[in-house]
Amino acid sequence: MPHQPRVADVNRERGLAAGAVRPARDADTARGEHTHGEPPIPRPRVAERPLGEGRPVVQRASVRGQILDALRAALVAGELTPGEVYSGPALGERFGVSATPVREAMQQLALEGAVEVVPNRGFRVVERGARELAELAEIRALIEIPVVLRLARTLPAARWTELRPLAEETARAAASGCRATYAEADRAFHRAVLGLAGNEQLVRIAEDLHRRAQWPLGGEPVGRGRTGLMADAAVHLALLDALAAQDLNAVQALLQKHFAGG
Repeated sequence: MPHQPRVADVNRERGLAAGAVRPARDADTARGEHTHGEPPIPRPRVAERPLGEGRPVVQRASVRGQILDALRAALVAGELTPGEVYSGPALGERFGVSATPVREAMQQLALEGAVEVVPNRGFRVVERGARELAELAEIRALIEIPVVLRLARTLPAARWTELRPLAEETARAAASGCRATYAEADRAFHRAVLGLAGNEQLVRIAEDLHRRAQWPLGGEPVGRGRTGLMADAAVHLALLDALAAQDLNAVQALLQKHFAGG
């Protein structure tokens, strides 16, 4: 069996691996990507979700996906600083993989609007302002609130009770204080709610907007702390109660507040 690449620490925690950055290889230098002068990326204090015990060998097809998940978690946690440029070779060294899957993952993040390509250097994390966050909140409200209100009018209370474990999971994630862990649980809850409408395109569009709303703003401390996350998670349980009671005014008010809070 051919040797399979390893993803250092990604299987243990979906954050960036600590360690010194060695000089770029000749092939990477030929691409014009420089690894010197980049800010260090700290190891996350709390693992988002373990991908396995130890450092098992992973299949090549899964490397890009694991790197993409780790980069997304690092963005939410603020470990990739808005405005800073990161090269494929440097990030590859930190992950313990070649630059290729890192570049592929970064290209996907560029399509999502999280980073932008900097010729001959790598990728710059996009700096966002409060106005963009407000615009995303407005779009989410326009798309999701009418759908959820329609579901509230038609679905029995038992259907909302089935989603309670997901809401409780967001509370546990918030209590951990890890923004990346909470961000994933938050998206899972909203994905399940909208999934009841049976419109896959709606779910995909809404999740893309939701993910973008979770990125930290440029030039400011990384989002809410543990207390803020727990307050946000509490809205999920209150929302399910309002949906089960078919209290449409409460549903609308809770969702508008939730979206505005990011």
